[in-house]
Amino acid sequence: MIKTLFNIAGTLALVLAVLGIFLPLLPTTPFLLLASACYLRGSDRLHGWLMDNKVFGPYLANIHSGRGITLRAKIMALIFLWSSLAFSAWFIHIAWLRVCLLIPGVAVSAYLLRARTPPAAPPQPRAPE
Repeated sequence: MIKTLFNIAGTLALVLAVLGIFLPLLPTTPFLLLASACYLRGSDRLHGWLMDNKVFGPYLANIHSGRGITLRAKIMALIFLWSSLAFSAWFIHIAWLRVCLLIPGVAVSAYLLRARTPPAAPPQPRAPE
């Protein structure tokens, strides 16, 4: 019974993480970490699927191993974050709400910029043809 609850919570967290990619006020990373932790306790199969996922797997593996967030992931997150905040601010006609949109933008940006960045992999030499 408890494993089923962990799986349900993990699935809900994963859905929120995916939504967080597109919604500016919903963080992606904490929900991904929560999904991973829930699946780890609820289902080896679901946890393995999440860790092997081509989109989320490498991202989670870097965070779990303490390597941090890749430069590409940081750049993409910042682009999505600020473009969605700008889009939201465009349609909000209340000045104080526009200012409130800056709070998560600045906080998430600060987190991403302070997070460890793993070194880039050296380019692989080409095999002679």
